[in-house]
Amino acid sequence: MKFTDKIRAHGPSSPFFSFEFFPPRTDQGFENLIARISRLASLNPLAVSITWGAGGSTKDRSLDLAGVTQAEYGLDTILHLTCTNMEQGMVDDALKAAKARGVQNILALRGDPPRGEEQWTPVDSRFAHGTDLVAYIRSLPEYSSQFCIGVAAYPDGHTGQLHDERAEIEYLKAKVDAGADFIVTQLFYDVDNFLEWIKKVRKAGITVPIIPGIMPIQTYSSFLRLTKLCGTLVPESVIAALEPIKHDDQLVKDYGVQLAVAMIKRLTSEGGIFGVHLCTLNLEKSVQRVLEDLQWTGIGSSEEVPNKLIEETPTENEHTVTPSNATSSAKIGLANLPAVEGEAGRGELNKAASWDDFPNGRFGDFKSPAFGSSDQWGGPAIGQHAEVIAQCGHPKTLDDLTAIFLDYLHSKILMTPFSPAPLSPESLMILPHLERLTRRGWWTVGSQPAVDGASSSDEVVGWGPRAGYVFQKGFVEFFCKEEDVDAIERKALERGEGWVHWFAASKNGECRGNVPEGARNAVTWGVFPGQEIAQTTIIERESFFSWKDEAFSIWSDWASLYRPQSAERELLERVRDERWLVSIVHHDYRDPQALWTFVFDETM
Repeated sequence: MKFTDKIRAHGPSSPFFSFEFFPPRTDQGFENLIARISRLASLNPLAVSITWGAGGSTKDRSLDLAGVTQAEYGLDTILHLTCTNMEQGMVDDALKAAKARGVQNILALRGDPPRGEEQWTPVDSRFAHGTDLVAYIRSLPEYSSQFCIGVAAYPDGHTGQLHDERAEIEYLKAKVDAGADFIVTQLFYDVDNFLEWIKKVRKAGITVPIIPGIMPIQTYSSFLRLTKLCGTLVPESVIAALEPIKHDDQLVKDYGVQLAVAMIKRLTSEGGIFGVHLCTLNLEKSVQRVLEDLQWTGIGSSEEVPNKLIEETPTENEHTVTPSNATSSAKIGLANLPAVEGEAGRGELNKAASWDDFPNGRFGDFKSPAFGSSDQWGGPAIGQHAEVIAQCGHPKTLDDLTAIFLDYLHSKILMTPFSPAPLSPESLMILPHLERLTRRGWWTVGSQPAVDGASSSDEVVGWGPRAGYVFQKGFVEFFCKEEDVDAIERKALERGEGWVHWFAASKNGECRGNVPEGARNAVTWGVFPGQEIAQTTIIERESFFSWKDEAFSIWSDWASLYRPQSAERELLERVRDERWLVSIVHHDYRDPQALWTFVFDETM
């Protein structure tokens, strides 16, 4: 059924919600996400949406997932579709495949600008903006009536662009005029700003349903990363509430639930909006707790009040009146949020609901439904191109690359294409070793120190609930030459003594290492009262090779920021084609120097 038809049939005063999922990178993660979706389906969402990687990078998995949710589980599915970086015919193929799977709803997105936009010429000139994609679908007789089309809106402004609210609203209206039926907003946390924004949108003559995008905060680090990626405005009250609890993942998660509940209550009481789009990050417990606290998992509100999700006939003063009981978003802090009833585990359907509650590190568990890209809007893997060039400059030699990675370690620059955030305090614990590796020309892109039973409330390495202990095996990953891989292989064989496991891979798919088939190395784990041991970072073959594909694509993305035949592009593409990605784990977590003694042992 078409999404807007379902909204209208749902009733003006009955709350509804939709869930958003992304396709995991691995087959096991995909299968486990299906099980997770089946559990969440019992909450009766009005629809689910499936994201689409930039340039169709997750095309097959997105279509497969949409087919399962639509055809096998009977969940009306909204398939995201981007238009930039799409090769000729990919849009047609995607629409045909969606129709064949019974999908009737498309979220038409422009996607992020291609890398190196200054020199970019569209592969398919028909698709430069989201408006083009909407108009194109509406122009095709076989698809125009098949699909209900949604578009994105950005209450806090579109990331990567100078914020011109008036121009952005005009562009949003152009998408609606081109044939869009509904709007889903980017995530936001400033309710005051959203309520003012929606008045301006309605005043501009946009009357289609607008569904607010709500993302419960899962971890402090993911909150920082996603709000930066999306250019989200964060009220000072939220920052103040998170600051004293940012090292306690359970308290952060609890606050995320409370904040989402408070936001949605304001949207219903002050904005008259009774429908929200919940970004799940493929996790289930928080969104279920939100809905339970709202009492939206049963019968909706008994009061017959207008649902302003759908604007019927806006009056002249409707856009200027502020409710007398309006509460400033500055007042939404930890102290006066509604308490979450019950224990921390409330809302858990079974153990599978919470087994990956505390994702930590790049790898995670390849079986996790949350193992994959959590960028629900198709943003850039390496950051905005202008920021990358501003930070990393114009590397033309291998020494230039070494200097970039050293500058990052010394905090002279705040990001690299491989590390979108400043160097973590944890990395400072092993900084001399990372410097030594980098000066050798082994450019480090991931690492962690060995930790033996640190408090879970430790401000540097702690995670999870308080009153626990966390452990880490030292590991490091870097790019190096093939002859260096040969040396590492000999050293592990002759001096590893069973303590060292390593992987190495090249861009063309050559793979080496000494990890037994099917072995799984838990390199981060925690012990907490009343819980089984939580293993949050696991390095094994499938997760490493999944990350390998992304890692080498980052070199390609970085290279594409520069003109064809330029020295910068030729250097970065040569590095991509010739270097190997290496990951080394030392299992002696009780000796903080064990990994580095092995890596720098030159006596062989």
